[in-house]
Amino acid sequence: MKGYLWGTGSVLLVTAAQLLMKWGMVQIPLFSLAAIDAPFILSHLSALVAVFAGLCGYVLSMGCWFFALHYLPLNRAYTLLSLSYVLVYVAAVTLPWFNESISLSKTLGGLLILSGVWLIHSKPVKKSH
Repeated sequence: MKGYLWGTGSVLLVTAAQLLMKWGMVQIPLFSLAAIDAPFILSHLSALVAVFAGLCGYVLSMGCWFFALHYLPLNRAYTLLSLSYVLVYVAAVTLPWFNESISLSKTLGGLLILSGVWLIHSKPVKKSH
C-alpha cells in the first residue's frame, strides 16, 4: 500500500508540474538571455514563479518515485506514471486558462491508458522469496 501512496504522490506532483510549467511558459514571451533583467523578471514574476514551482514539483515527484520503486515491482510502478498523461489531458481540456480542445480520439486514448493500468494492477502481486 505504501508503494501506491508514493506512486500516487509522484503522479499528482508530475501532473501539477506539467500544468504549472505550461501555464507559466505561455505567459512569458520568447526572449534571449541578454533580455533578462529586473524589469523583465518583475513583469513576468507570476509566470516565472509558476515555472519554478513546476520544476520543484518535478524534484518532489522524483523523491516520491524513489520510494514507490522501493515498495512496488517496477512493472507495476512504471505503469502508474502513465496516469499523468490522462490527468494532464483532463485538466487541459477542463481548466479554462489552457483552452485545449477535447476530441474523441484523445479521450479514447486516455480510456485505453486507464484500461491498461487497470489490467496490469487487477491481479495481486506475487511475493518473491
